[in-house]
Amino acid sequence: MGNIVVHDQNNTNIAHCPEEDVEWTFIVLPVYSLVIAVLGIIFNVFVLMVFCLHKKACTVAEIYLSNLAAADLVLVSCLPFWAVYAAKKFNWPFGGSLCRLVNLSISMNVYCSIYFLVLVSIDRYMALVHPLSHERLRRPKSAKLGCLLVWALGLLLSVPTLIYREVKYFSGINATLCYLNYPNTTVMLLCEGMLTMFIIVIPIPIISFCTFKVIKVLNNRLMKASNTKKKEQKATTLVLAVLIAFLICWVPLHLVKIIELLMRAELLVGCTLGTIVETCRQILTYLAYFNSVLNPILYVILGTLFRKRVKELFKQWSWKRTVTLRFFFSMISVLV
Repeated sequence: MGNIVVHDQNNTNIAHCPEEDVEWTFIVLPVYSLVIAVLGIIFNVFVLMVFCLHKKACTVAEIYLSNLAAADLVLVSCLPFWAVYAAKKFNWPFGGSLCRLVNLSISMNVYCSIYFLVLVSIDRYMALVHPLSHERLRRPKSAKLGCLLVWALGLLLSVPTLIYREVKYFSGINATLCYLNYPNTTVMLLCEGMLTMFIIVIPIPIISFCTFKVIKVLNNRLMKASNTKKKEQKATTLVLAVLIAFLICWVPLHLVKIIELLMRAELLVGCTLGTIVETCRQILTYLAYFNSVLNPILYVILGTLFRKRVKELFKQWSWKRTVTLRFFFSMISVLV
């Protein structure tokens, strides 16, 4: 979400509009951001520990979900900076380097998250709709390579954030902003249009198609599923919940950003519309942040296999602790 900014100064279409009272943001946003940051860090670290420290190797779907948890962890780790930014009435106190780095990290989270979900939806599609046709693509090595390519794509798509983010003082509003400063409207429309293409136009149809096919197959197989198929269905239920949660949390924000893009291109005009768009963007931005906390909750509530891993991991730790204590006491008895 490196392109989502507070009080972006590039919107010349509504530059003449009167300033709206945004005092509520200085109180609500810092508290909300810190709560989301604390919960998100705790929950996603827990998820990564379960996936990474368990003695059994991760399945393909779990490889994608663990990378999604890593992307969510990156996002929530950046939220304290935005909490301070909002608390200081949108005066950025951390300098230009952190302005670019924090926004680069947030931006990568958005792009990586949606393409991890693309990969996991394709994996569920191949597992249930064409279970025998694409076994090579559903190997852990292929999944890890796919995740590596997604991280590289996220970094590539975040280059505009790295180039055009800057810190500047605006005397008119008496604030030092960390914002996107495109050199001209053409570059802005090109960058924003390209990112909209990669965030909505390409991934959403793929996710929707795979999800529709998977749900159709699940309905047909519900009464005659073997144990193997039941295992795939349990994993798929969790994936579908994560997909739906992501779409609910993120799609409204991106739709608002499309409207904002049309306003910047002066295809839509009006102070009232500008005020509505700005307010919606503020609210929907922080709804989108909540997705990084929601995913780990879904793993626990709906992830039967995930809960099984948690129990096995705790037993594994309990056994190791017991062995260590026995060794410790046996050493003491020998020395005494």
